[in-house]
Amino acid sequence: MEEVQLLIGDRDTPAKKSATFERRNPVTGEVVSRAAAASVEDAIAAVEAAEKAFPAWSALGPNARRAKLLKAADLLESRAAQFATLVTAETGATIGWGHFNVHFAATLLREAAAMTTQIMGEVIPSDVPGLFSMAIRQPVGVVLGIAPWNAPVILGVRAIAMPLACGNTVILKSSEVCPATHRLIGSVFKEAGLGEGVVNVVSHDPKDASEVVEAMIAHPAVRRVNFTGSSRVGRLIAQTAAKYLKPVLLELGGKAPLVVLDDADIDAAVNATVFGAFMHQGQICMSTERVIVDEKIADEFAQKLAKRVAALPVGDPTQPNVALGAVVGRPTVERVERLIKDAVSKGAKVLCGGEKTDGTIMKGIVVDHVTPAMELWREESFGPQVSITRFKTVEEAIKLANDTEYGLSAAVFGRDVVRALEVARRIDSGICHINSPTVQDEAQMPFGGVKASGYGRFGGKAGIAEFTELRWITIQTGERHYPI
Repeated sequence: MEEVQLLIGDRDTPAKKSATFERRNPVTGEVVSRAAAASVEDAIAAVEAAEKAFPAWSALGPNARRAKLLKAADLLESRAAQFATLVTAETGATIGWGHFNVHFAATLLREAAAMTTQIMGEVIPSDVPGLFSMAIRQPVGVVLGIAPWNAPVILGVRAIAMPLACGNTVILKSSEVCPATHRLIGSVFKEAGLGEGVVNVVSHDPKDASEVVEAMIAHPAVRRVNFTGSSRVGRLIAQTAAKYLKPVLLELGGKAPLVVLDDADIDAAVNATVFGAFMHQGQICMSTERVIVDEKIADEFAQKLAKRVAALPVGDPTQPNVALGAVVGRPTVERVERLIKDAVSKGAKVLCGGEKTDGTIMKGIVVDHVTPAMELWREESFGPQVSITRFKTVEEAIKLANDTEYGLSAAVFGRDVVRALEVARRIDSGICHINSPTVQDEAQMPFGGVKASGYGRFGGKAGIAEFTELRWITIQTGERHYPI
């Protein structure tokens, strides 16, 4: 079992009154981590540590910041096995998912390191004689990053990498589901030698979430907030941030559509669906939840998809070559089963999977003939299932793809790339891929959604705008005339 303390000002710190909470393995039920349960006082101490560290870190030259971020990336990868073991124990993910998390998170750090010399302004022509006018970008101060459990290393690192590159100091508010995993990220940055208080990590008991988070958002030193998680909680974060006039970047839920046009390569679309819907048990914000397929090819597509999904290896996530491990907990099982039951009662047909699950290890589920009248069409399942809906015309396909409150990722399959591009342009999502899956990311890409999937963008130069202040500064170089 991991004993997890707070990281405040480079010190391992217990919570006030030594309060703790436990996280249990979703497969075995054993306690895998006991973490410090921060109070409001602890949270404020973390903000103050970051505030104290800001002047020195923000004054550090871009190449010095780059070197430290690159060192952190190397250290992160050197601990891949330790991270992977924690990810599996705390979240039920396959061991391969944990390793992938670490290696992708390292690319996020290296991309952020590359951005330290790309934080640029511009000279803007002025109509005032002798006035030199410029726009410059500066670090904002303390950034609060709130990360989820589902891709814990990737999203934990993403919450803090670009803010650090821009010269800010940070607090990582860890997920209650994976406190040991997120705390290990803090240890990596501490070992990289960023400096006392540059990176702080706060964990808390689930029942104290709103109080602890609001205390940090309310603190005058916190100038930006970024949150990745559910749309329900994202709305609460946005409301709290608005109360204190704090800008917030939100990357929230999804109900990603994959549109299969009548000229699509069916096998390629099936393969992309299997990956997009069942990678990490469907617990990815970009997971393919709705396949919208032309009725002329729907039967062939459905038959091939069901055959592929039924053959996916399912079992103990600690074992190699397991495609589907455990979901994060029983609520996921119960939610998926409820959605499938409702769909079947309204005419849908389960093509594979769907058996009653006692624990947290679920087989992949394919549900055909799903319609907008079903809860499965509307509600994010965040589990190992995918639905098939048939369309007659391209206009209908676009309407169906947009018939959701979400708008994060989407995909379109078709051999006529010009037509597929026209469809992609009309899908209301922050991300859309042609002839490739809904689940994909690269560190340099602008990542984010629209509608209930949030606003703002992580990744590359787009991230710089989120974590800097754009200031207008002028220099009067000659005598100035005034009207009075």
